[in-house]
Amino acid sequence: MPRALFVGSYPPRECGIATFTEDTRGAYDLLVGAPSDVIAITDGGKAYPYPAIVRCEIDRDDRASYVRAARFANDHEADVINIQHEYGLFGGDQGDYILDFLAQVRKPVILTLHTVLPEPDARMRFVTRELCNRSDRVVVLAYSGRRTLEDRYNIDPRKIDVILHGVPDVPLRRSHHFKRAFGLEDRTVIATFGLLSRGKGIEYVIDALPAIAAQIPDVMYLLLGETHPEIRSREGESYRESLWERVCALGLKNRVRFVDHYMNDEEVVEYLQATDVYVSPSLDPNQIVSGTLSYAVACGRAVVATASIYAKELLADGRGVTVPFKNSQSIAAAVNSVLGDPQRRASIETTAYRFGRGMTWSRVARQTEQTFAQALKLQTGRVGRRVGAAERAASTVWSDALQRHASSLVASMGEGTGGTK
Repeated sequence: MPRALFVGSYPPRECGIATFTEDTRGAYDLLVGAPSDVIAITDGGKAYPYPAIVRCEIDRDDRASYVRAARFANDHEADVINIQHEYGLFGGDQGDYILDFLAQVRKPVILTLHTVLPEPDARMRFVTRELCNRSDRVVVLAYSGRRTLEDRYNIDPRKIDVILHGVPDVPLRRSHHFKRAFGLEDRTVIATFGLLSRGKGIEYVIDALPAIAAQIPDVMYLLLGETHPEIRSREGESYRESLWERVCALGLKNRVRFVDHYMNDEEVVEYLQATDVYVSPSLDPNQIVSGTLSYAVACGRAVVATASIYAKELLADGRGVTVPFKNSQSIAAAVNSVLGDPQRRASIETTAYRFGRGMTWSRVARQTEQTFAQALKLQTGRVGRRVGAAERAASTVWSDALQRHASSLVASMGEGTGGTK
């Protein structure tokens, strides 16, 4: 099994890619029985107390650090390199500094794309094509991502693998078993979690609560997670404060609970298991993957989500409900419909949970190992073909030289014999 070197943000940095990189590395290490190392992408001016497995850092905005990291990767004992890619994670125009890293690396590279925009501008299309063309394998986290790479970016589909977003392997149990731990045993719980920012559409759920409460009087809405660190550094807690003002204006203080801190996977799962309906009101129709949605499905929860690319794929075939964007009335109607029909809710939960079994981290690790091995085999084959071609060329040159030498020898012998005669 190939030994891997992972490139991406990494805890204790608080971002979704950092968590994903940690989870992917942990699942892969458990499968192969050997530790993997990490090259961490550090946002400018920050310093993190990384664990020992972070052997090298790339300063996001220091272009020279990408070249230094590539040299480190070349000298490292890893067989393959996996880049966890998000455009804003890397420096330059559309994150193009990472191309400097790829230009210097001599090992097989597997590129995991967390964003694939269906309508890219010219620069993003160029950068994406370069990333894919310079990588040995490309991983996307949804089938729609593969179609977009083929149709919009003209990437060879033979080098693209779909590995769905990993999720924890948890038992399917009804929410009432878990509510007591949070003092929610007498409440019907809807929840949203993730790093908070204005693009999450939380205000539309808050505006839907009066209509939900009219049908479900004991409803409680949990908003789980802190404000995104980069958002907080720019604008403080203004968005969260505006949401609380909205809650107060609508008289919903006893129906909304903010849980304002960064959550690890275990805590997220505990809250999801105590949830009756998970709501994802994202405002981004081009969202190609969502860890929050994936986790909710894995826990067997009924999900109501705005109709992003990923939500439509993940929640298809009865695995959840999609609603229009920026539409509180539709959110309220969908939540009430699910909670008001126990049979439908149970069907959604069971169907979602079954689908989630194919997304567990152990399953993802096995698929990842196959992709890594294929990338290593492809590069070995290319090296073998180059060596074989060189050997054949040398053999041809040597054969031609022998033939010329033999011809010359015969001719000289003929000339000598004629002289004696």
